[in-house]
Amino acid sequence: MDGWSNGEVEVSHLEEDSGIWLSIGDLMSGLLMFFALLFITVMVQLKQYQEAIDRLPVVVLNAIEKDLSGEDIRVDPDTGDVSIGDWILFDKNSAELKAEGKQFLKNFIPIYSDIIFSNPDFESQIVRVIVEGHTSSDGDEIENLKLSLNRSLAVSNYIFSEELKFKNKDKFLQKILTSGRGELDAIQAADDPIDRKVVFRFQLKRPNFQEFLSHSGTTDPE
Repeated sequence: MDGWSNGEVEVSHLEEDSGIWLSIGDLMSGLLMFFALLFITVMVQLKQYQEAIDRLPVVVLNAIEKDLSGEDIRVDPDTGDVSIGDWILFDKNSAELKAEGKQFLKNFIPIYSDIIFSNPDFESQIVRVIVEGHTSSDGDEIENLKLSLNRSLAVSNYIFSEELKFKNKDKFLQKILTSGRGELDAIQAADDPIDRKVVFRFQLKRPNFQEFLSHSGTTDPE
């Protein structure tokens, strides 16, 4: 009887161990499936965001060509940077906006703002709109730097003013950042109109894995 009882105990232990290992195996399989689905979901969302950002320069280019053709404006097809010839906005060596410059901004800013807020992906991924002043390499380097900064400030101040009204202005203003580059990015060694400009540039958000997890509904809604 003792031997029979011991055999029964051994079989029982084996069955219990087998059940435990099956449970662990099922759990591991479930976890692997969960992480595989999570990885696929995040990759799909990353692809969607990237496709939206890849479309952004084309959207900017098309909008500028459609509504502001004929102006001295250049759009970088790779980044969507918009370069505006300084003569449109300012007199030579001046940081005071001309009347024509103000009128130009009244036409340009609503179009530019509409691009950002026309697409939820654009709005969320564009964290800053940088207004950059640039000069040619002609003249004193420090003075050029001051002039470029003052010009970028003149443009941003006008955008903030009550004189300029457009849809989504409050949200657009939250993204504005000014920068004076002076002659740091001048292409030509001598004075060249192509280097004298004001540039509107997007600063994009870096991919945030936690944010994608949140959008996937895999984290607590805290």
